[in-house]
Amino acid sequence: MSYAKDVSASVLTTSDNAPTDVDADLVAALRVGVMRLARRLRLERSATDLTLTQLSALGTLSRYGDLTIGELAAIEKVKPPSMTRTINCLQDVGLVTRAAHESDGRQVVVGLTEDARAVLDEDRRRRDAWLAVQLADLDPNERELLGAVAPILDRLASQA
Repeated sequence: MSYAKDVSASVLTTSDNAPTDVDADLVAALRVGVMRLARRLRLERSATDLTLTQLSALGTLSRYGDLTIGELAAIEKVKPPSMTRTINCLQDVGLVTRAAHESDGRQVVVGLTEDARAVLDEDRRRRDAWLAVQLADLDPNERELLGAVAPILDRLASQA
């Protein structure tokens, strides 16, 4: 049995073990396809010394704006102490700033520097360029279908 077809029955139940009517072949094909695409996009990363965790934190700050470390940790689904270590590293290399929270003196707000914006722009440019070349090889109907699927994938990735 191939890895793509090896879906355990437990995957096809809800968290309270209620069965779902989701097709196991769809689950396997989507999992493998998304994983392969994500892996391929990671190969297009800019030549930086940043980890994927650090890039993800920068991307979240770019998307949501300035955040407290707790807010950033919640969005990234990590513990605050882990996010503090990530932010410390990013601050050491000049990619984030810290400012006092307006109403809570115990907290700090983290924001991006212009250097961080430049790093993110270059990283996105490289990945977008690779993906654009791949999409150009598809027929218009396939591109239209992917356009409809993209928001669904984003929603799946955003769920807890």
